[in-house]
Amino acid sequence: MKRLNFKTGETGLNRFFGPLEAKIMDILWSTSDRSIKEVQTALEGDRDFNFNTVMTVMNRLVEKGILSKSIRGRTSLYRPVLSREEFRDEQSKELSHELVDEFGPLAVNHMIDALEVADPMLIERLEQKIKQWKKDI
Repeated sequence: MKRLNFKTGETGLNRFFGPLEAKIMDILWSTSDRSIKEVQTALEGDRDFNFNTVMTVMNRLVEKGILSKSIRGRTSLYRPVLSREEFRDEQSKELSHELVDEFGPLAVNHMIDALEVADPMLIERLEQKIKQWKKDI
């Protein structure tokens, strides 16, 4: 999956999605295989969203490869292509690769500096990765 635009001034899913897209993804990650009407109903607590607006956004998410669409009878059902965890993993992986490609060691140094408290398991994984790289050289 192609990396989506990453918005540094946002938090959570809003870093990758617009506000309505993020709400729709939250709904579909909690219970997938939902129709547009079911998603529209689930959104009603926030605001009244027009059916056509919800349909347009969901179909754009299909076009972006984020949702898949299947037909059951006369109803279109939508589901995320990746789980929330898989999506986050894939997007962060793509973003990391782009940062390293663009900024090289600076990006890696800043990522390490950003770790306020180093998790012992993370340190172990980094050490193992470095040992593997040295073997491969």
